[in-house]
Parts: sequence; structure tokens; C-alpha cells
Amino acid sequence: MNLDENEVLTIFRIRKTVLQMLRDRGYVVFDSKDDLELSRQKFEEKFVKINQILRDSLEIKRPKWNSPSQRILVVFVKREKDKSTIGVKCVRNYCERIKQDNFHKAILILHGKLTPHAKQAISAINSLIDRIEYFNETELIINITEHCLVPRHEVLLREDCKKLLEKYSIKENQLPRINKNDPIARYLGIEKNQIVKIIRNSETSGRYITYRRCCV
Repeated sequence: MNLDENEVLTIFRIRKTVLQMLRDRGYVVFDSKDDLELSRQKFEEKFVKINQILRDSLEIKRPKWNSPSQRILVVFVKREKDKSTIGVKCVRNYCERIKQDNFHKAILILHGKLTPHAKQAISAINSLIDRIEYFNETELIINITEHCLVPRHEVLLREDCKKLLEKYSIKENQLPRINKNDPIARYLGIEKNQIVKIIRNSETSGRYITYRRCCV
């Protein structure tokens, strides 16, 4: 059976969006022919064999530019054979990898839906600190930050948050909120209580800046 060309193109686009997402979060990503500028032909040569997309080979491991010890693991997770779901056993295997290989965070790109037990396993791991995120493949076909209606978002460093609050003599809970499940918050991996700077273009003032605090 021949591999659907649309599926190959979709995974090619998803990989690029994932790398852009990592770059925007401060991880090591290069504007090279191996990273963001990998061609469609090279992608197929590397990740498509015998009419199959090698999702295991799409795995990405990157450190942060300013903190190499903080490494992230991105895996493309296949659904179980003859099923449309991804079970708890698969998730637990990745949880073990995170612990053994000392990854700071992990992102699961799902080719299928998580079972309720798999979601519970992730929630249990994330109960103290968010370490595992997951996206369905369809959520990453297009980079939402490139849409003309999406303003620029920047996560503030802790020192900048302190300066902001002092400047306006306010407390964190007085800032407008952005939900942690907001698409942009998920794209940037914004964590609870982090503050994000939102920059919008304005016809009158050139640009308009607001701030929001991430909440659950």
C-alpha cells in the first residue's frame, strides 16, 4: 500500500512547527538544512522508509540556550496497533525515559487519542510540576503565531516581572489572566503564574502593550 503523500506533507509541516515552537521557548534550534530549513526531499529520505513514516526517528532532544542542563524531549507517539488510541503503558514508558535520561520536560505529539488512564498518568506526573505536555498532530500543522490576527507574546523573566509590578504598584493577582489551555499559552509552554507580555500593532500609537498572568 502506497503512503499517502498528504500524510507525509502533514508530518513534514508538523516537525517544522515543533522546531519553531522550541526555538520560541528558548531551546537550541538552528536555521540550517538539518533543522528549520530541512527540505521536503531530505525529510522523506531521512524519515520515510518502505512506505512508512518513521515516527520513532522524528524524536527531538534539545537543551536551552541559556541553561544547557534544562533539556526537552519531543516524541511522535504512534497509536496502538489496530486501535485509534494511545494507552497508559506507552505513556509510562516515556515517563521512565524522562526520569532516566534527566529531561526537564517532554512533549508528546500524538497520532491518536490518549485513553482516560493515559491522561490520568500524565496528570499524576504533573501534579507537582508540569513536565509532560501533549499535542494532537492536527494542532501543529500550522504555526498559530504566524497568523496575522495573533499578536506577539513574550514570557517575562522573573526579574522583569518584579520590575513590572513595582512600576505599576500592583500585585500579580491584579493582572488580567490568560488561561493555561489558551492555544498561545500551550505553544509557548507558559506555566502557572508566569507573566506574558502581549504586543499588538496599533494604527494610532504604533503598538499597544498589555500583560497577562497565566492561570489554570
